[in-house]
Amino acid sequence: MASLLENLIDVLDGENTEYEKLVLLSESKTSAIVAGDIESLGKIMEEEQDIVGRIQGMEKKRDRFLADIANVVNRDVETLKLIDLIQMLESMPDQKQRLVDVQKQLRITIDKLKEANSRNQMLLAERLDMVNFNLDMIRAMKSAPQTANYNKNAYTNGQSLGIFHGSFDAKQ
Repeated sequence: MASLLENLIDVLDGENTEYEKLVLLSESKTSAIVAGDIESLGKIMEEEQDIVGRIQGMEKKRDRFLADIANVVNRDVETLKLIDLIQMLESMPDQKQRLVDVQKQLRITIDKLKEANSRNQMLLAERLDMVNFNLDMIRAMKSAPQTANYNKNAYTNGQSLGIFHGSFDAKQ
């Protein structure tokens, strides 16, 4: 049982390390979103996918170790939670304390990640709102009413208010 606990603690510690990397990437993502740096944002998201893949592998290991521990203590693997395991470790204070410590650190790291993701989601929503506002302004300008300018045959000349129908000047 002790080796299973050590393996579980090692996996949880590894997960925490990977989640900490995600926190750092989320902070970098915040800077990229604010700067509007799409290229950096794409690279960050690729790195995130790599880390998430490693975390998923660790989660499978964690589930296997929890299943093995559940078999040893004769508990249902579906109902055995980490907090239950901590309570069962009264006779093993060293492992209990290490498990408590890694569980607390993992909780803190995940809370930081949730906060960073929430902030990034809000920034992205604001960016999207600004893009939609700009698109609406462009659409509104294109549908501006025609002027009351008439030509010599008493027809309107088709000019719209505020619209310049000239060519685009890329030098500006």
